[in-house]
Amino acid sequence: MNLPPLKEAFIIKEPQDEPAGIYIHIPFCLSKCSYCDFFSITDLSFKGEFLNALSREIILSPGKHLKFDSLYIGGGTPSILPPESIAEIIDKTAAAFNLDSNAEITMEANPATLNRENLKQFKMAGINRLTLGVQSFDCKNLKFLGRLHSGKEGAYAVEIARKCDFENINIDLIYGIPGQTEKMWLKDLQQGVNLEPTHLSCYMLTFEPGTEMGKRLQKKDFRPMPESRICNLMNLTTSFVASKGYTRYEISNYALGTSCSDYRSRHNRKYWSSVPYIGLGPSAHSFIEPVRYKNISSVKEYIKSLKREELPVEGKELLNKNQRMTEEILLGLRETNGFNLLNFNQKFKTDFLKKFHDPIKTLEKLKFIQTNKNRCKLTNQGILYHNSIAAMLTEFE
Repeated sequence: MNLPPLKEAFIIKEPQDEPAGIYIHIPFCLSKCSYCDFFSITDLSFKGEFLNALSREIILSPGKHLKFDSLYIGGGTPSILPPESIAEIIDKTAAAFNLDSNAEITMEANPATLNRENLKQFKMAGINRLTLGVQSFDCKNLKFLGRLHSGKEGAYAVEIARKCDFENINIDLIYGIPGQTEKMWLKDLQQGVNLEPTHLSCYMLTFEPGTEMGKRLQKKDFRPMPESRICNLMNLTTSFVASKGYTRYEISNYALGTSCSDYRSRHNRKYWSSVPYIGLGPSAHSFIEPVRYKNISSVKEYIKSLKREELPVEGKELLNKNQRMTEEILLGLRETNGFNLLNFNQKFKTDFLKKFHDPIKTLEKLKFIQTNKNRCKLTNQGILYHNSIAAMLTEFE
């Protein structure tokens, strides 16, 4: 079946319920972290050509008629670029797209690339939400992860970002690192909340095939943490940060304040809610239900494509009804508030509670899930088994 070109796909005929999001992938890193499977390169000689190509993609990209209220600059390491380049990217994006004047504009940053001067300039460029890849304050853990900064540098980056008037700051932390004890993880969490970020993202370490760490695991260079201990650390995270005023709103994400806090990531919530988004840059994805598009995962080919005035799309996927329902359930259950059953039933012309009556009753007895006529959500205990539960609720006939 021929899928529509990206430009045609992003012509939404129905009224736009929620503003869409824009993601821009900056593919450069100073070095490759051993656990990371996101597309990136360490050859910085392509920066100039890449920025020219990105400018062309911004102009050629579809979706100019849509409303957007979030711009997320990720990577890679966006903070490796000079602030004037980030400012130019933001200005060109805002000029080309219908980007709300109060849009959330996020930039990922590696503490090793930050200083007082460039942070001031990133703020002036328009960044109003900073997400810092601290990962740990423990130097042994940082060495295992292949990070370039020390624990002190991670803390310093947060401190100077605050002094440079960044109010909305997220800290990324990783648990499940081999050899990490509950005491070590609690120390990381305590150091994190002591810095008073508005948001915490606490991710479980995964060993992706093809990464340096994945290869080391295959060679049995280390033992992964047992699943039972990882579950303990996840529970520990939720209870500890809750005691410090942070509310969990997604499996790995905690915002300062109540569940309706404005510090929740506006952009990332679009991914979990099937809201349209446009991805720019190598390897970036775009989504307009029911079609997903993927850009070329090569800086060289990305540049070549845009020099030909062609969008750098290398793959398209048309999701059938069952795939769409699967994604809606899988992603919806990631949020602690779950997903709206009335919307789900209307959208897919089905009755979720009737369709999955038996597994739902089993899960409710185990106190893993809560349902009413309006919503379906996981309990804190159920979140530990998110993937298994989602699989039980996506076995379509």
